[in-house]
Amino acid sequence: MARVALVTGGTRGIGAAICRMLKDKGYTVAANYAGNDAAAKKFREETGIAVYKFDVGDFAAVQTAVAQIEKDLGPIEIVVNNAGITRDGTMKRMNRESWDAVVATNLGSCFNVCKAVWDGMNTRGFGRIVNIGSINGQAGQYGQVNYAAAKSGIHGFTKALAQEGAAKGITVNAIAPGYTDTDMVSAVPAPVLEKIVAKIPVGRLGKAEEIARGVVFLVADDAGFITGSTLSINGGQHMY
Repeated sequence: MARVALVTGGTRGIGAAICRMLKDKGYTVAANYAGNDAAAKKFREETGIAVYKFDVGDFAAVQTAVAQIEKDLGPIEIVVNNAGITRDGTMKRMNRESWDAVVATNLGSCFNVCKAVWDGMNTRGFGRIVNIGSINGQAGQYGQVNYAAAKSGIHGFTKALAQEGAAKGITVNAIAPGYTDTDMVSAVPAPVLEKIVAKIPVGRLGKAEEIARGVVFLVADDAGFITGSTLSINGGQHMY
């Protein structure tokens, strides 16, 4: 029986590419989305992948949704915490609502989803969790104290949870994408985007499929000796 994978923020951008590639590799995939019903409907019709609408930043909503997904598809053995939003602004201009929204969706969701599947993974003695961080969580970024803090938190969360899951057959890893050709990056003003690309050694934005390829590698059954790691896929823009 195919392993079931839940991908948050799974109907657009990097998440959609991850869902498609996992399905192509034989996994049963559930794609979460927050609010864009039209995009989710189109994605479901194009891929045949089941979609589930819920707020990953809401603990109770995640508990309910995970129970429904497992009822529909089977036990969730793979989680990709990909959901993310931006509410950019300098400290001078950023309000508390923008801080809370980004931290809840980008970081709080990792706790919410992992908490909902953790006991089951421990009981079965198998689990694969991949948390999608960011180059801006590693290097920081002007005007993104909320986003950078949340994504940086993901990397610490990953290392700590990996230690808890290691003896139970559960691996927990992170991927830190660089600037990738998605709707989120396309919203950056052209002059700013040109300056960003100029700093990427390979000379271009990443492709969503290149991030997805990293996820497929980390969730494989035979990737059990890789845990607590962060895979940077950024075209050489940030090396450490």
